[in-house]
Amino acid sequence: MTGNARRPEASDDGKPPGGELLGTAPVLDQVFDGDSLHALREAVAAHGMQAGLAEGRVGDLVLAVHELAANAIRHGAGHGRLRVWNTGGTLRCEVTDDGAPHPDGPDGEATAAPRAVRWNIEPGHGLWVIRQVADHTSLRGGSSGIVAEVSFRLEAPG
Repeated sequence: MTGNARRPEASDDGKPPGGELLGTAPVLDQVFDGDSLHALREAVAAHGMQAGLAEGRVGDLVLAVHELAANAIRHGAGHGRLRVWNTGGTLRCEVTDDGAPHPDGPDGEATAAPRAVRWNIEPGHGLWVIRQVADHTSLRGGSSGIVAEVSFRLEAPG
């Protein structure tokens, strides 16, 4: 950081407002674009199974992350980043774009709507579906891009 900027304070769950868990490295940190969504889905499924999610919940996890990644591609600069943390009781996934939207919308017209709004007005029900399958969801926007998060509780052993 430069100047007078300081690190954001952590919330009660140990997570600063920018997204990353304090002192915890993600178990998956992968950049993606339209050509790598298949590899992203495979990596997410593997990490979900390894964490102990039931098969149906692994499917929900893959669906949610895929929808968020597809939104980052479509409404951002055509690529993004996924980070996944296993907190012991939860898989927390964060999808970000880099804040550089396509200069034109899907129909070639300039887009003037704020980025977070554009994520919500496109046709389809991706964000609604995500809210149905994930245990927690959040979507934040700002000058540095969109941060979308989903969390899935891990079942206790036995």
